Amino acid sequence: MKTNPGAKKRFKVMTSGKIKRKHAFKSHILTKKATKRKRNLTYFTVVHKADMNNVKHLLALK
Repeated sequence: MKTNPGAKKRFKVMTSGKIKRKHAFKSHILTKKATKRKRNLTYFTVVHKADMNNVKHLLALK
């Protein structure tokens, strides 16, 4: 099974087996967003467990 090329650019598998992703809403129209909100969108987060099977399927991990 092939890895989805869009998914391999957006997700990274951590050593613990969890998958990390970037936050959305950080690319444009930043003037109306609060500094605190923009700062918190900068960091990586973990894919929710409800979405984990779909992301693993896209990354051909299963």
